Amino acid sequence: MPWSFALPQAVFASPLFAVGTPIPPGWLFAPAWTILYGLMGYASHHATTVAHESLSLAVRDSNATAQTLYTTQLALNFLWMPLFFGVGRPAAALGDMALLIGNVSLLLANWWSADRTAFWLMTPYYAWLGYACYLNAGTGYLNGWTLPGKKRSD
Repeated sequence: MPWSFALPQAVFASPLFAVGTPIPPGWLFAPAWTILYGLMGYASHHATTVAHESLSLAVRDSNATAQTLYTTQLALNFLWMPLFFGVGRPAAALGDMALLIGNVSLLLANWWSADRTAFWLMTPYYAWLGYACYLNAGTGYLNGWTLPGKKRSD
């Protein structure tokens, strides 16, 4: 059989796994975010430690940029939830998500050259952002770009 990007056959053969796989259990989100935020925080710490121990001024300057990008991505991350859930604006939240993904892309590019450990610690979060962007866009599209129960004022 040629290589494919598909789930294992056992998932499709089992009704339990076939039904359960696409349903993300609510209890999973809290531990997943705890792990993602922990990895993010440690990545920023690791990059800062590496920069402070470096004799290279370029690495230290690069770390100042990385710290700004890291702080900005935290602000964009925290802004997404009130945009999406609080005011029911999936289009605005998707714009925020696009800025967030761009910001984290720049941060990862910085850390690729300055601290590969920080880069790899941040990649699960980056992957999650891709998934969250897909969910945000799909939810917006399927709901006419307003969330049920939320009235648009424009």
